[in-house]
Amino acid sequence: MTLKDIQDDVNRWASQFNFPYWPPLDQLARLTEETGEVAREMNHLYGSKKKKPDEKPSNLSDELIDVIFTCVCIANREGIDLQEQWTKTMQEKHYKRDNDRYERKP
Repeated sequence: MTLKDIQDDVNRWASQFNFPYWPPLDQLARLTEETGEVAREMNHLYGSKKKKPDEKPSNLSDELIDVIFTCVCIANREGIDLQEQWTKTMQEKHYKRDNDRYERKP
């Protein structure tokens, strides 16, 4: 599945509602909330803050998908083609600018 497919999938789902995408600041709040849930899960997995015995189980993959879904909603609302932007960013930043930035495997 490509980023275009994902954007189309989210748009199909969202289009069934009178207001398919939240207002921009609501989306930002949602993204912040979802990012916090990723941080919380990472802290449970790798940090000193472990889950309480009565906390419901969650997993990192669920939280990451919630962040991706929210980012796609923002992109769709703003008319951003994520597939096009991904390709452009990888070429301009990662394969050019940052190509020699990190230590390579021997």
